[in-house]
Amino acid sequence: MSFAPDIIERLARARSDLRMGVPILITGSGEAVLALAVETLDSVRLKDVLDLGAEPVLTITSRRAETLKARAYDGDLARIRLPQDADLAWVRGIADPADDLSKPMKGPLSTQRDGGADLHRAAIRIVKSARLLPAALLVSLKNAASFALENGLTVIPADLAAPHLSSTSPLHPVVHARLPMSAAEAGRLHIFRPEDGGEEHYAIEIGRPPRDKPVLARLHSACFTGDVLGSLKCDCGPQLRGALAQMGSEGAGVLLYLNQEGRGIGLANKMRAYFLQDQGFDTVEANHRLGFEDDERDFRIGSKILKEMGFSSVRLMTNNPRKISMMENAGVKVSERVPLKVGENAHNSAYLATKATKSGHLL
Repeated sequence: MSFAPDIIERLARARSDLRMGVPILITGSGEAVLALAVETLDSVRLKDVLDLGAEPVLTITSRRAETLKARAYDGDLARIRLPQDADLAWVRGIADPADDLSKPMKGPLSTQRDGGADLHRAAIRIVKSARLLPAALLVSLKNAASFALENGLTVIPADLAAPHLSSTSPLHPVVHARLPMSAAEAGRLHIFRPEDGGEEHYAIEIGRPPRDKPVLARLHSACFTGDVLGSLKCDCGPQLRGALAQMGSEGAGVLLYLNQEGRGIGLANKMRAYFLQDQGFDTVEANHRLGFEDDERDFRIGSKILKEMGFSSVRLMTNNPRKISMMENAGVKVSERVPLKVGENAHNSAYLATKATKSGHLL
């Protein structure tokens, strides 16, 4: 019998620790590194890291490295050596593009090309999954086990964590209840909880759609600014209400409300992207400058929920071909694509054009 947390539970702890500014220990292949998220790093912990005597390395994604003109010898990331006079402002300036235009000269940056980068890669993945800026400060440690025990640190073996950082967490139904809505009085809200401690996802069922026929469905990523505040910078709010209205009109449907704000980067990073868009960058460019890919969402979550609810085929309301391919690759047949073209205005026309030209949306 053991009450010790398994690797999934330890990863949940690690995400929480990093969000609070607490370091974690990542181990693998006889090595160990102390890892801190740059976004939540403070001057006290930075001094503690420097006082360890080892050479700290600032790890960023290749997307961010491209913006900074830093060589990403590891392909998907760059390991940057800290200059001797590096302070907290310098470290954060490398990770956060907020002042890129006002202070464009951040280099020259010296990047490592020797040695393995597997532990650095694991650190970036964990930081990303915590919805923080994808940048981590790492320092190699000796006597890592005793160091972790002495400081009460969460230890993550990279090989055990890797499968869970690249796969979709199992989802379990929690509860469902009747929910009359303006779009349809015959509504029901289902709550699904992932095993990895992540945010819950929701399924809004309209009517009683038969399980043996394609159901009218939509994968809708949470958008606080559009869905709740009525933002004119995107078309999310009109798409949400339009999809529910059509399902109500037909008398049946399922809208999957997935908590993947800002194309999977979280609301804080989405607001950082908005700040960059105000400087003249489009949606994709802003994501890249932050260190993210065009789209970090995992649409496999939607297929898992649909299959859990008993559906095997859908009429998918979407303008995004990527949703169709991911749905079918995950074992849910898409019998028809139902276009959903609503919500264009003077504030989001450029955003919609970028979705069409760079992300392949059918608009």
